Amino acid sequence: MTFKHTDRPGFLLGFIDFFTAGLFFLVYMRCGLQDELDAILGRRTQRYHIAYLLGIPTLFIYTLVWMARIAEELKAKALSLGIEGKLTSFRHMFDWNVFGLPLMGPAVATQRFFDTLNKVEKELNRRGDAPRTQTGPVTD
Repeated sequence: MTFKHTDRPGFLLGFIDFFTAGLFFLVYMRCGLQDELDAILGRRTQRYHIAYLLGIPTLFIYTLVWMARIAEELKAKALSLGIEGKLTSFRHMFDWNVFGLPLMGPAVATQRFFDTLNKVEKELNRRGDAPRTQTGPVTD
């Protein structure tokens, strides 16, 4: 199986998510992105909707750390595939979301995240190593 969505517009997605206070990604993750991340990282990650709910009482710090940890794992995968250039990371995701907030920082962080994800998926497709992804609804 190959990855079909390898040109996601990260900044646009981050912009939409910023103005919906994360609600956009609640839907977007359930539409296959969560399964793709699981397949790429080789494990079942915590569901985003759970991280989102746990983020509410923590002013979304929990959700941010969850996303930053996924970003760091995605960076490690990219490096293991020999992908070079600017890649997402824990620090990039965290710093842009916290300190870059007045400057649309979350959209910048999301752009880099999806740019790295797109590169990883393209490389896995090129190698023919794309892992199998679940096609049905995700159950918890």
